[in-house]
Amino acid sequence: MSSTVMNIRIASGRHAFSQWSVSIVLLSILALPGLAAADVVTDWNRIAELVAPRFGAPQPQSRVQAMVQIAVHDALNAIDPRYDRYTSLALGDPDASPDAAAAAAARQTLLGLLAPLPNSTAKQDAIDLIEAAYVATVGAGPYDSATQAGIDIGDDAAEAILALRVGDGSDTPHLPYTLPPGPGVYQPTPNPEFPAVITPSFAGWAHVTPFVLRHGAQFEVGPGAIFDLAGAEYARQYNEVKQVGSSRVRGLLPDSEESDIARFWPGGGSNWNLTAREIVSGRGLDRWQHARLFALLNIAQADALIANQTWKYVHTFWRPVTAIRWADDGNPDTESDPNWRPFLVTPPYPDFPCALPSATGAAAETLRQFFGTDHVPFTRTFTASAVPLPAPMTTLPAKVISRSFETLSEAVAEAQSARVYAGIHFREGCRAGARQGTQVGRFVVRQSLRPSHGK
Repeated sequence: MSSTVMNIRIASGRHAFSQWSVSIVLLSILALPGLAAADVVTDWNRIAELVAPRFGAPQPQSRVQAMVQIAVHDALNAIDPRYDRYTSLALGDPDASPDAAAAAAARQTLLGLLAPLPNSTAKQDAIDLIEAAYVATVGAGPYDSATQAGIDIGDDAAEAILALRVGDGSDTPHLPYTLPPGPGVYQPTPNPEFPAVITPSFAGWAHVTPFVLRHGAQFEVGPGAIFDLAGAEYARQYNEVKQVGSSRVRGLLPDSEESDIARFWPGGGSNWNLTAREIVSGRGLDRWQHARLFALLNIAQADALIANQTWKYVHTFWRPVTAIRWADDGNPDTESDPNWRPFLVTPPYPDFPCALPSATGAAAETLRQFFGTDHVPFTRTFTASAVPLPAPMTTLPAKVISRSFETLSEAVAEAQSARVYAGIHFREGCRAGARQGTQVGRFVVRQSLRPSHGK
């Protein structure tokens, strides 16, 4: 075991837990939706999902989740090499405990990623959650030989992925944005509470080393038809989002399907780890199959978001709120509205291609490739956050929203429409993002974690 892993273990204070505190934390964990003690892989996928928000926006969260799932996958395949390992982790004791290996891999990866973050209550809460889940999986020790062997393999798997991602560019996610205002040019956007603005962010994510893609620009996203501001297609999409994505229109129709779709996807529908856990429930997959699926799923989404930021900052196309408020874009079929406001908050980066459909396309294609079919039905229900509306309208309260899909393609199509109904994207950018994500997902599945020959 390396000194880095040992230092993380000591600093985290695992043995400081009382039996009472462990029990209380675990009861809270097990009561959460999506965690039904299916197996060690899906349980720790849920723990990683709960910890990931400590790292901020979707881009760094996707990196964290990919690293955790890679460590879990490699740890299991160091015991029984059914699939190629991502890292150079050596084979371990074949009699080691798979559950201990998977738990240790996830735990040490998460603690290693949390370590550089500033100390805070949120960070400590995350550490407490990890440690309670770890004790629930492997116990407080002393350990028998199989459990200790599994812990050692898991620690080594974590060390391998942590070392591999040092210097991957994630430490500088943002770059200065200096493009002056102009027709079609992305600019800082107003948020719902005027006059504050949202600053362009994550241009540096384009330079993060992908997990499987050769580089972020591997799958080209060419200019869109909407880039011709004088054209009919631009006018059509401009007027579509101006109408269906308006906060006033959506606020007057709070229970319409369009409003529900807009609210469903950002915080619930886009959580493909939870969706995948629900999809695999009852299918009889073993820990190795689960580990491979969740590793591929999170690698694909992480790489899709790297590729997405690459092309966003190539095209730097403006957001609807900037376009609709612009005094004169030169198109006689677009009428400016300086007071127009989108239904949801505009994310802090350019429009084209869209990020949520890109990650969704990558996730759906991973599942499609894994199961060999597009017919993967699922239903998701979650509580959407409240939505502030412009005065004199009142805030829309939180709402339970449920959406059902017969195919993965249906879900991808709805995710695209969701961003138009939210007023934050032109439709062509959503289609481009979904296409790019699909390409990334297919490439990831075909190029990595393939059936092993025992090496």
